[in-house]
Amino acid sequence: MLDLSSSAPGTLAIVGNAPGLDAAAAIDAATSVVRFNNAPGFGGRTGDRVTHLALVNRGGQMREWLADPRFLDRPVVRRAAAFILPFPMLPAEHNRPEQVCWTREAMALLAPLGKPVHILPEDLHEAARRDLAPGTTGRPNPSTGFLVTRAFLQGRPLRHSPAEVYGFGFDGWPGHPWAAERAWFQQAETAGQLRLFPCSS
Repeated sequence: MLDLSSSAPGTLAIVGNAPGLDAAAAIDAATSVVRFNNAPGFGGRTGDRVTHLALVNRGGQMREWLADPRFLDRPVVRRAAAFILPFPMLPAEHNRPEQVCWTREAMALLAPLGKPVHILPEDLHEAARRDLAPGTTGRPNPSTGFLVTRAFLQGRPLRHSPAEVYGFGFDGWPGHPWAAERAWFQQAETAGQLRLFPCSS
């Protein structure tokens, strides 16, 4: 399994995209700062540091980025030290007739920046689905935020401070099991692996 925990040996802030987040100073004080997709509030209310930027590499959002000639000029993209693509590459036969996996194209897009690109492996997805199965019906479809957080916490030594999680509203696309994800985060907080910081109203 890809181990991102070694990438963040100090304090770790994982910054979601829920509205109402206003924690720039606390976020920027972390050793490592993980952000997602368009990172709303970057450069303002959510701070201006980013060490890892997770970019969803399946579906329409990546297709839009690939069509944007100024995507690499975005401040959050320029400032990121590394990128995370949360979904493993689909075999060609599973990526037609309609293309849903843009992993190759995303890696080609990011290549000129010369920065590391981590792709989360299928075994992490399988473990994530097992984590969420008790609170869901059918086959769980974990969110990018869940997958990336789990990847960073995997094997994170207890001597490190708990990850600080900001801006997770556990709401959005209805295909994700938000209630089960919220329960997992709460259990991880109880176990001392992370601390959840609610958004300001």
